[in-house]
Amino acid sequence: MNDKLKNAIESIQKKFVSELTEFRGEHTLTVEANDISSACKVLRDKFGFQLLGNLTASDYWPEESPRFHLSYQIHNIKERISLRLRVPVSGSDPTVPTIEGVYPNANWRERELFDMFGISFEGHPDMRRILMPYDWVGHPLRKDYPLGYEEPQFTFNFEEIEAKKHYAKE
Repeated sequence: MNDKLKNAIESIQKKFVSELTEFRGEHTLTVEANDISSACKVLRDKFGFQLLGNLTASDYWPEESPRFHLSYQIHNIKERISLRLRVPVSGSDPTVPTIEGVYPNANWRERELFDMFGISFEGHPDMRRILMPYDWVGHPLRKDYPLGYEEPQFTFNFEEIEAKKHYAKE
């Protein structure tokens, strides 16, 4: 492990009492939702993690607390080191402070998570749908979202599928 990465991990663990996991050389720090913005500021300002490479979520439904886990992948390009911050989020009130003030590219990534998972980011300047229509009901990447199902067409069920298709009438 790089000395700079080791120092960054130790600093975050001391300040924010987080859990460290390592898998195949990738380090993940689990941080509480209220501490995510402060942890990102420390990593950016003190340790040179200037790039938010990715921000995504996982849904662990039917678990309710925590139902979601946010994953922030941040990079120090100069030192060629990466670190993942993981934030557990409750399913009953999925709200996390925004990190848009620390990493400006988080703006659209947070909006995407709001749209697809229904996770709100407190303090975000423009929290609205980005991919789905404004009047859409629900969040498509949640595991409890109803699936639209269409049976695949093969040679053995061609007539059955063809009978169900809606064609324009002339």
